[in-house]
Amino acid sequence: MSAIWINHANRLAEFMNANNELQAHLYLEQLMLFPVNIQDKIIEDISQLKHCNSDAISNIISQYTIFELK
Repeated sequence: MSAIWINHANRLAEFMNANNELQAHLYLEQLMLFPVNIQDKIIEDISQLKHCNSDAISNIISQYTIFELK
């Protein structure tokens, strides 16, 4: 993963570890420009990780940034 995604993942992990879901939503919305429905999916996926680390979070974030080409 790129350094950018790992940095975003570390910041998001801080919010999730502090049980600050509101701040996590704001972070995803303002900095990363994800719509609310995608934010919910990302946070849900992170919440279900068995080993919550920056690489795992980074992988989840990157999954939602790949747009399907038509």
